[in-house]
Amino acid sequence: MTNNTTWLFTIAFLLSAPLALLSQTAEELAAEKAQKSQQLDSLKKELKALTKSVNNLETDVASLTDQLTPYPRWKKGLLANLGFNFSSFDSWLPKEQPNTSAINIGFTTNGFINGDWENAFWRNNVNLTLGWLKFDDKDNPDDIDRFQVSADALNMTSLYGYKLSPKFAISTLGEYRTSVLEGKFNNPGYLDLGLGATWTPIPDLVVVMHPLNYNFVFSDEAFSYESSLGAKIVADYTKRIVKGLNWKSNFSAFLSYEDGDFSNYTWVNTFSTAYKGIGIGLDIGLRSNKQEAMAAELEDNPLQAYYILGITYALSSN
Repeated sequence: MTNNTTWLFTIAFLLSAPLALLSQTAEELAAEKAQKSQQLDSLKKELKALTKSVNNLETDVASLTDQLTPYPRWKKGLLANLGFNFSSFDSWLPKEQPNTSAINIGFTTNGFINGDWENAFWRNNVNLTLGWLKFDDKDNPDDIDRFQVSADALNMTSLYGYKLSPKFAISTLGEYRTSVLEGKFNNPGYLDLGLGATWTPIPDLVVVMHPLNYNFVFSDEAFSYESSLGAKIVADYTKRIVKGLNWKSNFSAFLSYEDGDFSNYTWVNTFSTAYKGIGIGLDIGLRSNKQEAMAAELEDNPLQAYYILGITYALSSN
């Protein structure tokens, strides 16, 4: 065998050896992958079975806890939000009024007491929103430099229901809305009394549908407010969005059967964070009431709105 032939065999061997090693390594990796995939599938089946067992046990524990909790069951809570802003300008020439001071104070509180019986429930809620604004133009001796009311609303509801099923009940509702400052208490005042049904599709949501509802309107003003028969719709939703952030939304509407101008609605949303009961809160309120717009001699019916951002304090107990 010549030297050239020997070199050719040597080169061929050196080139084929790594390929053989790679082929062997790939086979080993494939076998290891198959083994681990089999183990993973087995563990997934075990995890699925364990998860199902945990869920079943949680359901059983919740059911036993419910059976051991005596009736009636009461829950009560209180959430307050205080917002304030102070500002002062002296010889601030970019402003049209260079010497001013302003104070804005807003306060909201929401309290509830709910009772639950085996075949009935009773839910009570009160919401109070107050706000004051003081603006002083130091260069104008004739301006109003005292506190003026910027927000004023009181809402109280009481809902009683007889359960036909865990999610559906025959119910009656009483709701009262008014202002409380500057002689506005019950002037005007709105009282809704009605009958219908209450639907609770999930624990966080309560929907009231009362096709038989009378809306009483009380007023001592020159404008003649009209009471009327109609339908009442209320939706109350409470949700913990993420840890430390809660959302409460309440929508209340009256739909008059007699005249659309007698209809009205109020929608209030509260967002709050809390650490040991103290946090930051944001209240946003929207309201539409054609009769109030006509009493104010407005041609249109503007959307009434307010918001209060401030410090919150929450207290609740079962």
